[in-house]
Amino acid sequence: MSRVAKAVLVTLFVASSGLLGVGPANGQPPQPACGYTLSPPQVVNTGGVSKVTATVSFLACGAPFRPAMSVACVHLAGPDSQGQCTQARGPGAAQVFFEPYQPGGTYIASGRGCGKVFEDALEPNCQMLGPINVTL
Repeated sequence: MSRVAKAVLVTLFVASSGLLGVGPANGQPPQPACGYTLSPPQVVNTGGVSKVTATVSFLACGAPFRPAMSVACVHLAGPDSQGQCTQARGPGAAQVFFEPYQPGGTYIASGRGCGKVFEDALEPNCQMLGPINVTL
């Protein structure tokens, strides 16, 4: 096959898969390759200890993408607050547990979910989630 024919085939594949990044010029941000959801912070009891949890869950990906990783974070609102994050690979849900739980505090959940095309590379195609603020 000639070089020109190969170049045409590769161009058609890339254009049809959406990898060129060409889309409508309407000023809206591009849609993420994969969809994820973030649950609001909630109190759970694990092993007799009250903790605040939030989860980032995978929904679906558009071809040719597949889920790469998800990250869930929770922190207590305030200037000196330290947070807790956790991550999961592939389609697994990332569930974070934050402690100590302080009744009446405002907890903030955030996260991200990322898609990839190639096994050994993580494209910068992540969906930012949150923040979701809840007083518990």
